[in-house]
Amino acid sequence: MPTINEILNTMDYGPAPESQKEAQAWLEQRSRKFGLFIDNAWTEPGELFASNNPADGSQLAELTQATADDVNRAVEAARRAQPGWQALGGGGRARVLYAIARLMQKHSRLFAVLETLDNGKTIRETRDADLPLVARHFYYHAGWAQLQDEEFAGHRPVGVVGQIVPWNFPLLMLAWKIAPALAAGNTVVFKPAEFTPLTALLFAEICVQAGVPAGVVNIVTGDGRTGEALVKHEGIDKLAFTGSTEVGRLIREATAGSGKKLSLELGGKSPYIVFEDADLDAAVEGLVDSIWFNQGQVCCAGSRLLVQESVEERFLKKLKARMDNLRLGSPLDKSMDIGALVDPIQRQRIHGLVESARAEGCEIYQPQACEIPATGSWFPPTLITGASTSAAVAQAEIFGPVLVAMSFRTPAEAVQLANNTVYGLASCVWTENISLALDVAPAIKAGVVWINTANQFDAACGFGGYKESGYGREGGKEGMYEYLVPVSEDARPAAPVFEKPAKAKAAPAAATDPFAIDRTAKLYIGGKQARPDGAYSRAIHGADGKFIAEVGEGNRKDIRNAVEAAHKATGWTKATAHNRAQVLYYIAENLAARGEEFAARIAAQTGAKNAEKEVQASIERLFYWAAWADKYDGQAHQPPMHGITVALNEAIGVIGIVCPNENPLLGFISLVAPAIAVGNRVVAVPSEAYPLSATDLYQVFDTSDLPGGVVNIVTGSADELARTLASHSDIDAIWRHDGSAAGCAEVEKLSAGSLKRTWTGGAKGRDWFSVTQSAGRTVLQHATQVKNIWIPYGV
Repeated sequence: MPTINEILNTMDYGPAPESQKEAQAWLEQRSRKFGLFIDNAWTEPGELFASNNPADGSQLAELTQATADDVNRAVEAARRAQPGWQALGGGGRARVLYAIARLMQKHSRLFAVLETLDNGKTIRETRDADLPLVARHFYYHAGWAQLQDEEFAGHRPVGVVGQIVPWNFPLLMLAWKIAPALAAGNTVVFKPAEFTPLTALLFAEICVQAGVPAGVVNIVTGDGRTGEALVKHEGIDKLAFTGSTEVGRLIREATAGSGKKLSLELGGKSPYIVFEDADLDAAVEGLVDSIWFNQGQVCCAGSRLLVQESVEERFLKKLKARMDNLRLGSPLDKSMDIGALVDPIQRQRIHGLVESARAEGCEIYQPQACEIPATGSWFPPTLITGASTSAAVAQAEIFGPVLVAMSFRTPAEAVQLANNTVYGLASCVWTENISLALDVAPAIKAGVVWINTANQFDAACGFGGYKESGYGREGGKEGMYEYLVPVSEDARPAAPVFEKPAKAKAAPAAATDPFAIDRTAKLYIGGKQARPDGAYSRAIHGADGKFIAEVGEGNRKDIRNAVEAAHKATGWTKATAHNRAQVLYYIAENLAARGEEFAARIAAQTGAKNAEKEVQASIERLFYWAAWADKYDGQAHQPPMHGITVALNEAIGVIGIVCPNENPLLGFISLVAPAIAVGNRVVAVPSEAYPLSATDLYQVFDTSDLPGGVVNIVTGSADELARTLASHSDIDAIWRHDGSAAGCAEVEKLSAGSLKRTWTGGAKGRDWFSVTQSAGRTVLQHATQVKNIWIPYGV
């Protein structure tokens, strides 16, 4: 007679199908054919394409391929509606968003089934994860709308927003983007993914029921042609894109110089770090949720397992045993763990990457008992071991149910491996040692770190990446700022016009005294004065045309040396904010002691009659940023979980700064000081016309305890040096504020190579004496990036 254990071992889940009757009926009522949703009305269907069920390949409906004219009509509708939607006020918009949230909850089952049919993910995920978060986003952002006048004083909506989302979380991505945009007072033209548009069209009906005014939400379907028309449309004020890094680069290039605000949430290759003291069984379960959730089609999936060498064998054994019990099958079966991939093209790509690893000698583990359905697009859960750190499967975003495992010995090695990627979206750290966890988490270059948990999301907690995972945040207060503009930006003056000095102008006649002091200002790199690599100099003449001095003509190699020096100065970033504040105070005091000298220099260069005012403002600006250095704190969020999420304002890293010509001392300090106040290191290109106010600061820095490499100054052509900075892969952000519209556009375009963050002035100047235009939290937001660390209690 069999034992109880033997009986239990033979038991299995029975089928638990979810009814699709209501979803199919909804499609039938609309004849399975859809037009576009523009100005609260449906257009007649045009050129059609099919939306198919990934689980069996059957056609669900036909959708309209939106043309450039269709996109134009949607943008015009949004433009007409925007003033009225903004004028409705935060309270009025909040009521509409609350109504959307309630309706999403009311119809959640219909949305969940339709999403599963269209996307292929399991009904358990759409029902239990996606839909509750969708409603949460609309509720949460309704609250921000209500509080907007108080919490976002001095800001206005961007205007008309174009939004493009991928197919892996069709409805959730819609909520992430539309909810904050509407809360802030913007109107929207939304493009769902070509593969998965159905829930967005159902959402359009919800908007009508909720009382969303005509033109506020417009939905256009189609392939990349529709997205391209939206990206290039001159009537779009902001673009929000979630998708691949490759497409993100194209969008950055296409929008360069357009003035469009841009946020990009791109790819990832997230590390999943397991230390030897971790709860290994819990870590295995977390890993299942991290990499096999949504078939691994998640930008923040923990696709790189880094496990400490001492427990590697034991952990992998547990992991394989868990993989053997994963169930793959009909997404509408509530007992299934893994559903279908979105399309056969995706399956082919994943298969090719796995086979390339096999050809390189890696070990491929796939559960033998995992039966692949005969129809549809499927791929089994896969574990790859033995891959090198440079292997394609260890570096490329596979975007499928494939895990690559490797080991480490020390925490330092774990961090090094974790950061060995061009991406920086998310990561997981598993350890019972909270001190270790909180030491490792800030060292990982990622926008989200989950400690002893995985794939936690909430509307109150910002989500977004570092490096080639994009920039901008979705969710939280920082996500609201993505859809707002400081009112002070509207008051900026036109850019001053300056005649560009001749390059490498001949030196003046030799002095009669052979022992006269050489008045050539060198470059400032690594805390030392350095001769320019090209051995060229440029003559600087005053307002009266008289020769004042020469400055070095920096080139690409000088920028390279400055960047290397900045990267070596990591101690500045690790220093306490209090210490950074003290150095800034010291710089201000030393500048004040030489105030007359600096005022005379400004007057000689520019002919200014009030040079003393600029020096005094520069001193005050240094004190201002010294005051901010230890006060730009993060936040502790309380998401609906047993724990907290700590949002840290982290330094970006190395910032390249092209300074303005107007107010050459104040403009320089107004940009460099906030950058270093929060821990960045800087490679600065001072005013091309009046560089001596910046080169005179060398001695001030040297006598103010500023570590070498924190501020590096390279004089020369703003265009040429900005081009080099924007192209440099080890520059993390670039700011350009010299009023050159063409130069700013070029910087934005070249930044797409490594997707570095940009802050440019375009064709406008800035009142550098004004705190509202040249200081405040807006500048700090450009100088920092938010990292959210999730810390659960009692687990």
